[in-house]
Amino acid sequence: MSNKGELIMKKIAIVAFAALFINITGCADLSATQQRTMTGGLGGAAAGAAIGAIAGNAGMGALIGGAAGSAGGFLYGRSKDAQERAFQEGVRQGQNSR
Repeated sequence: MSNKGELIMKKIAIVAFAALFINITGCADLSATQQRTMTGGLGGAAAGAAIGAIAGNAGMGALIGGAAGSAGGFLYGRSKDAQERAFQEGVRQGQNSR
């Protein structure tokens, strides 16, 4: 691997570590959907940066991956929220029918 490639990979590793650290320490007062959105965004950005580094543009890959990951995390979070609401409604209906 060339020196330029090693430098890019080191930068990616540092950014990924910093993002992971912020993600772990900064989620205390976020909702489950917000946590899933952030986790998806960080995972997508890391994967996009790695793929982008191979393709020649780590920044663009991170941007696209982060956007796609955030959207996926948000949609998954909303789905889980709706599932939880439906479950709680079923529990309430079951308790009221006794």
